[in-house]
Amino acid sequence: MGRRREKGGKLEGLEVKLPTFFRCPISLEVMRSPVSLSTGVTYDRSSIQSWLDSGHRTCPATRLPLPSPVHLVPNLTLRRLIRLWSSSSSSSPHLLPPVAPPSHSPAPSIDDLLLHLRSLSLFDPLPLLHRLSAFLSTSHDSDKNRLASSPFFAPALVSFLADSTAGSEVSRLATEILALVLGMEYADDRGREIVIEAILADLDGAVAALIEILRGDESQLRSRIDAAKVLESILSSSSCDGDKTISIVEKPYLIPELIRLLLIDDDRGAVDPEAADSGLRCLLAATKGRHAKALLARAGAVPVLTRILVAAEVPAEAAELALRAMEAAAGSAEGRAAICEEAEACVRAVMGRLMKVRREGKEAAVSVLWTACVAEGNRRAREAVAEAKGGAVKILMVMQGECSPAAARMAGELLKIFKVDAKGCCVGYHTKSTHIMPY
Repeated sequence: MGRRREKGGKLEGLEVKLPTFFRCPISLEVMRSPVSLSTGVTYDRSSIQSWLDSGHRTCPATRLPLPSPVHLVPNLTLRRLIRLWSSSSSSSPHLLPPVAPPSHSPAPSIDDLLLHLRSLSLFDPLPLLHRLSAFLSTSHDSDKNRLASSPFFAPALVSFLADSTAGSEVSRLATEILALVLGMEYADDRGREIVIEAILADLDGAVAALIEILRGDESQLRSRIDAAKVLESILSSSSCDGDKTISIVEKPYLIPELIRLLLIDDDRGAVDPEAADSGLRCLLAATKGRHAKALLARAGAVPVLTRILVAAEVPAEAAELALRAMEAAAGSAEGRAAICEEAEACVRAVMGRLMKVRREGKEAAVSVLWTACVAEGNRRAREAVAEAKGGAVKILMVMQGECSPAAARMAGELLKIFKVDAKGCCVGYHTKSTHIMPY
């Protein structure tokens, strides 16, 4: 029923919970003019009329065919109940209005959401998807976990994401909700696992829909970011084995579209920090194998990553991701060739970020420099390293700091690029590479 409110020792009113069956199954709003179909299901007249006017000739809730012509029979009993509830509630401003405009309608409870999720595929999902998005953005953590862990939640969202006939707005909303569930701190491991399992159950359809969202224009940047976040969660999951990862990575447009996400304006080189972060994380999750690293290079990642590194608006964390992506690209022959082709610009960008990132980023930067200068022996890269301001000092600091033995070895070999004068000072590039002792 609810609870009584008292003010000044007097009973102020009685809160009454809105009965679920007062809501239209299509709009989820309190029905103004309830009418029933021959199937026995009741809808608000305006909602079911819109459904019929769009060419449908089935009952939204049961999918049963409707006779022609379709008769909408007023449900007088339900209308009286709604009016009775309305009159009993109207005396208190704290009670829910029986027939409110959509902008003033109360948010449905989690039980309402779960009830409608069970039959979500039977009618227009947009109203419910909007409510799910609002619910996940504002509700308590325990309710979010309960919703995400429901056996109806993830399958319903994935079905609409993968349904090519549902419309782009449905796909974008489903992706937004999936990104909220997979990315927010409230979601426990079980909730995430259920969502990932639902996506993997319809992997081809879901990934195709996510890539289609990635292919959107600048006006759809928010949805593209959400799609990258969902894809990164899939690729990073232990449930996504090698064969599934390969099938995702080899999808047409995936790697190129993730790279395009890094620069929101390719002509001006404009970078959105959140878009760059989500795109880089997804690229790193996708490029674990040698074949994937080659795909990264072929898609033109190296020049884009170089522009990311020199962009002032890119924070250190995203720059570190870019250095790791550059290191991944260097793991293929195509990537090494691309780095050498962009030798001067690439080396300057990497050296510029070398001391501004954490250990993992420093090690990735040293690996990229070593690949170009030592493994490939590219003269232009070696000259760019030698000419970099404070280059020897930076590399020496990485070598003497906390780094892996492999990174220390590579840094030591890079130091051989620098020439030492009679006073022990580095004076620049020397082709015979005199070794400089770090101690």
